[in-house]
Amino acid sequence: MRMAISGIGISGGFGCGVAALRQALQRGVVEPRQCSVERNGATDTFPAYRTSIEGLDEFIPKRALRRIDHFSKMTLHSACLALQDAGLSGGDLSRLGVIIATGYGALKTTFDFLDSYLDFGYSCSSPTHFSNSVHNAAAAHVSMHFKTTAPSLTVTQFEMSVPSALLTAQLWLAEGRVDQVLFGTIDEYCAVLRYCRRQFFATGEQGPLQPFTFAEQSAVVGEGAAFFVLSRGEEDARYGAIDAVTLGNHAVVPLTLPHDDLLIIGADGHAECGRWYAQALTDRAVAAYAPLYGSFPAAAGFDLAVAALSQQDGLLYASPATAGAADSALQVVAARRPLGKANIACLKFGPGGDYGLIRLSR
Repeated sequence: MRMAISGIGISGGFGCGVAALRQALQRGVVEPRQCSVERNGATDTFPAYRTSIEGLDEFIPKRALRRIDHFSKMTLHSACLALQDAGLSGGDLSRLGVIIATGYGALKTTFDFLDSYLDFGYSCSSPTHFSNSVHNAAAAHVSMHFKTTAPSLTVTQFEMSVPSALLTAQLWLAEGRVDQVLFGTIDEYCAVLRYCRRQFFATGEQGPLQPFTFAEQSAVVGEGAAFFVLSRGEEDARYGAIDAVTLGNHAVVPLTLPHDDLLIIGADGHAECGRWYAQALTDRAVAAYAPLYGSFPAAAGFDLAVAALSQQDGLLYASPATAGAADSALQVVAARRPLGKANIACLKFGPGGDYGLIRLSR
């Protein structure tokens, strides 16, 4: 069943809103911030794509946000932007389902709660941190704020969280359990994540992010949230529609790609995932946009936003980085080009050959 996309709300290292994403695609460059963490008496400095929630108080009073963590604030901000973009702000949303896909969940709040437990013991650990650390907390904040009484769900399958959650959205709409789905993808940065990535990848994450150098570790950590309003109605397809979602494992059953689709690949500088793109892709037209928002599991939702925006604009934007493409037979989109009648497919590989393929059309 086709899922029409009628609204998008997004925030990332490039800014907030669809207009900011379009500007980033047109410029083809977003510089990550320089961040630092004190570690073993030394300062660890590194690039990161961080997200601002500036403008959230235009939708929700600051007083109502005082006990809500950064993860849920990013969620609420992009959810508000998506509903505004779809023209649904202030309407009856009782039949609106809420689904959130995340790879890491509320990382910082979870570790803050553990710190409070270690510092003050069971009886004095923070109840505020605990309530925001449970996995469905962000979806619950969205449901409570918009007074939706339809189902809400949070899905985690690490790199495959986005396609996995989209299958659930498709099922809810096909069964008529909801009239629309507010579908969101989100991950956040925290210092513990930086520590872990430093341990795993050593100095391999200092940028610049090069998605087509598949064998090298060039990932740059990022964070952000992308939300979509999905429905069954063809008349709602302002950004086109999602035709099909497929999950599989290339090592078990080799991936067969749609012959004529233009591919947006989720290659984000992780060598362990990159090797699967190198195996599965041959002489194809491909684009990758991770250098605009960074590396994190839910970034597959940002690729989906780029695909939807490309369908509305009728063109495919140039890949921000093309280094490494000459070593393969890929036809990397190096300049903006008309989309024509071609459809778009978003391909994401995880470690071990797991893949998700999302096909879109106008």
